[in-house]
Amino acid sequence: MASDTAIAKADPLPSGEDEPRRPLKRFGGSRLGGLILALNLLSLLILFVGALLLNEWSRGLIAAREETLVAQAELLSNVLSKLSITTGEPTPAFDPVEASRQLVDDFIPEGQRARLFDLDGLLVADSYAVTENIPGRPLPPARPAGSPPVEVKPAQESRNEIGVEAARAELAAEVEAALGGEVQSGLRRSESGDRVVSVSIPVRHVRQVLGVLTLEAGDVDETLAAQRRALMPFALVALFVNLLGSLLLHLFVARPVMRLSAAADEVRLQRARAISLPDLEGRKDEIGDLARSLETMTETLSDRMDAIERFAADVSHEIKNPLTSIRSALETLPLVKTEAQRERLTVLLQQDVRRLDRLITDISNASRLDAELARDRPRTLDLTTLLTEIVGVYEAGRKAGQPRIVFAAPAGDHLMVTGRDGPLGQVFRNLIDNARSFSPDGGDVRITLERDTVDPLRPARVRIDDDGPGIPAENLETVFQRFYTARPKGTAFGANSGLGLSIARQIIEAHGGTIRAENRADGTGETQGARFEVALPLAGAGRRG
Repeated sequence: MASDTAIAKADPLPSGEDEPRRPLKRFGGSRLGGLILALNLLSLLILFVGALLLNEWSRGLIAAREETLVAQAELLSNVLSKLSITTGEPTPAFDPVEASRQLVDDFIPEGQRARLFDLDGLLVADSYAVTENIPGRPLPPARPAGSPPVEVKPAQESRNEIGVEAARAELAAEVEAALGGEVQSGLRRSESGDRVVSVSIPVRHVRQVLGVLTLEAGDVDETLAAQRRALMPFALVALFVNLLGSLLLHLFVARPVMRLSAAADEVRLQRARAISLPDLEGRKDEIGDLARSLETMTETLSDRMDAIERFAADVSHEIKNPLTSIRSALETLPLVKTEAQRERLTVLLQQDVRRLDRLITDISNASRLDAELARDRPRTLDLTTLLTEIVGVYEAGRKAGQPRIVFAAPAGDHLMVTGRDGPLGQVFRNLIDNARSFSPDGGDVRITLERDTVDPLRPARVRIDDDGPGIPAENLETVFQRFYTARPKGTAFGANSGLGLSIARQIIEAHGGTIRAENRADGTGETQGARFEVALPLAGAGRRG
């Protein structure tokens, strides 16, 4: 059949039917792209949400710490204003000794620092100045005797001095603002470089401002460290999501692609004829599409290779038959004794040579058919004009006794089709030659062109009728196979190569049409001849006139 020719052709879609497209219900048409994007966004969302939550939590902790220090400072300020820590009449002032004792002994919790400033912003009392806890850092290990002393770099000393001066200036600004009667609170750097929550509140005697009480809590770094520790679960979850995404991409993308690559290499190395990975072909994403496409491609290539091998075997067999006959005749020719026998052998040789020439020509045409169909671009053809010209050529060269070619078409109706005039002309010539070879001398080969209103997909119908013996019912489809040469009794042997109808079907199917064979019968059911019907789609609407 047509699919068994040298190179198999995929069935074209009927005219007017577009190739079904995959619904784009995925991100950008890609299911895997959506998965990758979702996994990446999920990990970023986890980190973002975690950072927001911890930022709010950190702000809440610092704000709560400030509120606690403000309440504590207000309470301490009220207590100090009522105690006998002031001296001087009529203008009271702080007593440094008594103020320091009260700050250290009774009011300052561990981990906090309290400082008392007078109206001039000068330090009156400092809880760290009289506390038994001496601030500082552990000394480094003792150096061996005779080792050179460690020199402090001037740049480091300069940086330390700049940091201390900046911290003192920031504290002085806070105290100065508090002397104006407003409570001051916030984060700042201490002289040691640590971040502290600081609250400065004015101390009043009745309504007179005596100075400023500053409370500092140095546990900010611990709070931030706790914040970082709290962020770790979010970071770990995000890391887990990324690792899981990477693993999924490896399992569902990288490994299947590697398997497809290995399967393609197997085909390339001729260890397999086709790719078959059922587990991948069942997937509903791009990997499944790729696996199905590769399987279809390799199966098509395998079918074409099988068709080529069968074609080569059939060609070898068909060529060998006339060659065997020619060799036998040549071996017999020297042995014949009469001129009549020699004449018969000569006629037989001429028939075999013509048969071989016709066979080689048809084989050449069949092998070049795919290339010609791919090279020639389809164009709009007037089927009525094409058939008229073909019939005119046959009638012009018809000899006495040969069947007539009769063409009938609707008057004024030109059927336009899209195709290639060369291959389509070859189809109708093959069908006419086939009909002439079976028609009796003096008979007719009738060609009818009409518009079919029942089939909207292929309305252009061409029928070729002959007056021959017809086709056996079991061979109505077999006649389109390669090298089909079964002929009724009385017909000339070797007049056909058996490729004409196979080539015709291949060309018609490449143009989106169909071709079929049937027998014509009279009212009694007796076969009157064979009929071949070609159906082709129109190039738009046919034109009138």
